[in-house]
Amino acid sequence: MRSALAVILTSCALALLGCEKKASVPPPPGGPSGGTAAASSGGGSGGVTGDTILIGEIGSLTGSEATFGISTRNGIELALREANAAGGVKGKKIDVRVYDDQSKPEEAANAATRLINQDQVLLILGEVASTNSIAMAKTAQPAKVPMISNASTNPKVTEIGDYIFRVCFIDPFQGYVMAKFAHDNLKFTRVAILRDLGSDYSQGLADVFKRKFTEMGGKIVGEETYAKGSTDFRSQLTAIKRLQPDGIYIPGYYTDIGVIARQARELGITAKLMGGDGWDSEKLFELGGSAVEGNYFSNHYSPDDPNPRIQKFIADYKAAFGGVPDALAALGYDAAQVAVDAMKRATSLERTAVRDAIAATKNFPGVTGTITLDEHRNASKPAVVLEVGKGKTKYVATIAP
Repeated sequence: MRSALAVILTSCALALLGCEKKASVPPPPGGPSGGTAAASSGGGSGGVTGDTILIGEIGSLTGSEATFGISTRNGIELALREANAAGGVKGKKIDVRVYDDQSKPEEAANAATRLINQDQVLLILGEVASTNSIAMAKTAQPAKVPMISNASTNPKVTEIGDYIFRVCFIDPFQGYVMAKFAHDNLKFTRVAILRDLGSDYSQGLADVFKRKFTEMGGKIVGEETYAKGSTDFRSQLTAIKRLQPDGIYIPGYYTDIGVIARQARELGITAKLMGGDGWDSEKLFELGGSAVEGNYFSNHYSPDDPNPRIQKFIADYKAAFGGVPDALAALGYDAAQVAVDAMKRATSLERTAVRDAIAATKNFPGVTGTITLDEHRNASKPAVVLEVGKGKTKYVATIAP
């Protein structure tokens, strides 16, 4: 099912401004299919027409981080199907217009402009990559259109303004999580860092890990950088090998991590590799093979968690899309659910009222944890550490804020 969807989305992406489609979320009995809202000013009732609410979604459905976007798309679609089956919001059906940003920040900004000015959506969901979310937020904030990022962890995202939210934890916490795990659980004293120089996500995590690990008494023995999309990391890895670290912290995306892991093992590096939630993809196992096994990364949830809420989500996801949902699917589901819950609680379907309701989210029972949005519009919740195994991950630890 996932591969078939990817083919469809790839063909859509050939359109000039990216892929546009209405999500196949079933309407409540008697409800008509979508429609584009009448024009509205910033903070107004964009996206609401007749008995339909139109929201927007932007994701990397093609390009280097396509698995992130497809997983997110599936999670959002599942949440909206459930919401519409339960009667929608204030008697209205929810439709979602989706654009593919092709894993490029400039396309993410273009898509946000189109959703706001042309489609007149009530709110926007997305993105995963922090660089893309920052580009979107710079368009959504001045237009006073609420935006909920499902998985962008760089603090800069929500700092852009009071209409920008996220349902994931942020880099200062995620960097702390792996620093603490490396120091307390793995008993590492010497760690090297390999970071993506052009990624806000990678830079943010690396900076926090470095600071926290040092504060705990550990030593950063060296740092190297790389550019996203590189295929040869041997010079950086050779330099790191000479330093003989206990571990190497690599807060990048799965597309690079698999190649880095293979080349590290080919060079005889036995140090454990560690990273963040950008590792989470089925493709990691395909790209890295046995080289990624036995390494660790921080993440938002574990499919091994016996919590009935999590296990129901996994069962429903499997029935709809096949396969076990990754953290990006779970966060997409949570972002959509938080949006639906806020629209239900809002005093009206004006954008300002919906923004206020999102900001008031407290103790929401999400799949990735109980979500409370703080005064900076960030989610406060624990993280898990997973060990990479043969074709799957294994839960190791939970670390709370």
